[in-house]
Amino acid sequence: MTTGNTDGEPMTPRDPTPQPTAGRLGNAFVTALVVAIVGVVLAAVLTPLGDHVMQGFLDEPTCPGDACEGKNPQSQGCTEDARTFKPDVGNPALLQIRYSEDCKAVWARIERGSPGDLVTVELVGGTKRTAEIEYGNDKFTSMAAVSDGEFQATACAVPKRGGASTYERYCVQATEAAAWR
Repeated sequence: MTTGNTDGEPMTPRDPTPQPTAGRLGNAFVTALVVAIVGVVLAAVLTPLGDHVMQGFLDEPTCPGDACEGKNPQSQGCTEDARTFKPDVGNPALLQIRYSEDCKAVWARIERGSPGDLVTVELVGGTKRTAEIEYGNDKFTSMAAVSDGEFQATACAVPKRGGASTYERYCVQATEAAAWR
């Protein structure tokens, strides 16, 4: 029997079963998941790595032609379709010329150098780019645009005078018609 309170109104029995908290925990989990996803998307869009990831989704270079001049081929997505000219014999620095048809640009890379060594790429009648190995044994130059798709490029590996490299200045040449891999 239910007794009334002091005001004379009947009291309702209390439910001794506690209310579940799963709904509140589920909402907190969903909120945390949404925040994490938004954070990852923002990081992907706002960083150089994000540029590269987004480039993979877009399947287009971020800087075709003259817009690639002087830029980093990796962060611009130009390595995706890049082909390599690299002589297999007599190449003491493992020097290569890289060419991206999508980006309409070339750059040079040295794979076996020492700190202080230089790698250069120069277009006949055009741009020259140089990069110095700061640490490790490899380095690549920034890009030189070849907007019309025709070019003659010369890449050189230049050892630092008195440095650790044992090779002498070494250069290779390639055109758009070279045997690219």
